[in-house]
Amino acid sequence: QVQLVESGGGLVQAGGSLTLSCRASGVIYSINTMGWYRRAPGKQRELVADITKDGSANYADSVKGRFAISRDNGKNTVSLQMNSLKPEDTAVYYCNTHTWDAFDYWGQGTQVTVSS
Repeated sequence: QVQLVESGGGLVQAGGSLTLSCRASGVIYSINTMGWYRRAPGKQRELVADITKDGSANYADSVKGRFAISRDNGKNTVSLQMNSLKPEDTAVYYCNTHTWDAFDYWGQGTQVTVSS
């Protein structure tokens, strides 16, 4: 199994920045993709960004140009730099890993609140 511990959420004003971090432990060799999802109140969980082991990144259209995902394979961490935050970015953000054998693991979630 893979365990994920997130940090870095909080309250920020619109236009501000936050960085989320996630550290993986456990069966690390099985991890392929690492990423971030979010669930806003009353909405379904959606992909924000993910990144493969070789560094290929994928972003939701709503965050392109504002968010940047990065990964440190040596430290088993993934980070999400969020800039120009908008109130509609308010959500619980979840770290995710997808393994080579198609298992998904999730962090406990961290709240991001953007005030207008």
